[in-house]
Amino acid sequence: MNAMKSSLLEHTTAYIDGSWLEGPPKKTFPVVNPFDGKVLAEVPHLGADEARRAVEAAARALETPTPLARRRDWLLRLSEQLLSHRDELGEIITLENGKPLSEARGEVEYAAGFFRYAADHIDALRPRRVEDRPRDHDWMVHFRPAGVAALITPWNFPLAMLAKKLPAALAADCSVVVKPAEATPLSAIALFAILDGLEMPAGKVNLVFGDPAEIGGVLCSHPAVRLISFTGSTEVGRLLIANTAPHVKRLSLELGGNAPFIVFADADLEAAADHLIPNKFRCSGQTCVCTNRVYIQREAAPPFLDLVVERVSRLKAGNGLEEGTHVGPLIDQAGFDKVSRHVRNALAGGARALVGGEAPPRKSDGGWLFPPTVLSSVTDDMHCVKEETFGPIVPVIEFEDESEVVRRANGTEFGLAAYVFTGDEKRAERVIRSLHFGHVGWNTGTGPTPEAPFGGMKQSGFGREGGLEGLFEFTEAQTVPRGK
Repeated sequence: MNAMKSSLLEHTTAYIDGSWLEGPPKKTFPVVNPFDGKVLAEVPHLGADEARRAVEAAARALETPTPLARRRDWLLRLSEQLLSHRDELGEIITLENGKPLSEARGEVEYAAGFFRYAADHIDALRPRRVEDRPRDHDWMVHFRPAGVAALITPWNFPLAMLAKKLPAALAADCSVVVKPAEATPLSAIALFAILDGLEMPAGKVNLVFGDPAEIGGVLCSHPAVRLISFTGSTEVGRLLIANTAPHVKRLSLELGGNAPFIVFADADLEAAADHLIPNKFRCSGQTCVCTNRVYIQREAAPPFLDLVVERVSRLKAGNGLEEGTHVGPLIDQAGFDKVSRHVRNALAGGARALVGGEAPPRKSDGGWLFPPTVLSSVTDDMHCVKEETFGPIVPVIEFEDESEVVRRANGTEFGLAAYVFTGDEKRAERVIRSLHFGHVGWNTGTGPTPEAPFGGMKQSGFGREGGLEGLFEFTEAQTVPRGK
């Protein structure tokens, strides 16, 4: 069943060995609009058999190398196709994820940028001659495809997270098996409708979804899969590390975050508040790089809180397809319950809700809207500080001095993103150097870009996406000395 009218969703099934899966599935699961609970489509609930078929198809495709010029052409055409289908893809993202349509269209443009960057920089993967000629030999370094690559993506950026992985894999000439989140498979299906028109070799790209444990078990254990690129929770990342260790597979992991947003009294407070809002409320706060805790120097707390409250009070939560909506629903009941639990815990511990703080009753036909909320008088022992909330909550914590806030900001197992606002350049350099996070915005709340590497420290994972570093993630360097 497919209740969506989209030329890119003629098929709502898996894609294996160059073809859409045929025949009625034994079992299906619904894809639901998180705003109203309505079923958008029923897609096949697949498992180990289909995952194995996909891996084996990818392994066969890997046997025939693809010329670099052809790979570049695929990447350029994909970038162009994404942009030409921006509005259609944006609507699919909004319907299955809930985010506002303007955000979803921006996600499509962001995704297209990764394909364009890979196309423009694919020459970095050409063989490289070692100029020193050690031992009087000619030495060449070739960048071979790492092997079959499994790409496992989350629901919060269903197109962009795939686009952070797939272009680099294709540039390196890997064959891939994609497993999107079961909450949002339609964006991946729509992308595969575009891929299907590129006349790629059968098995070069494959798409499966359904039972995460069964599919993940095959991807972790099958000898043909040499690399797994995963974006998701640290808990699942730990499982992937444990389950792939016996097979010595390569992993690239972007895991959980707990981003501090540090504002010193000498900062431009208006600019800091302006940057905080899009950073925090993108995808309803359901992003690993969004601010999870705001630290404001005590003497600047009253004016800064006034600025934040004024901006958050103007945000409208609602249907992402409706013009004027700034914050969409949370993805599901579990996410809604976690945000509610964090707010209740903070209020019970003495925090004050300056905006929001209490969710309206759920509508009878579904929906997980939580109002944008600002909490003051927050302390480090509250759930919303110790854990990643993944919701539209701004917990504000006061601090005295530089050394204190660095210690408190680093007091987490996560190290994905952080943000520092100060007018003192020397202070910024000291603080940023001391923060154990892979991405640190200085007087900006901006997140990753295709042109620069992005990834975590500590238990936020390892490996990089974007930039030249991201291209090389999917390669194996092979050194060839040549004698006379």
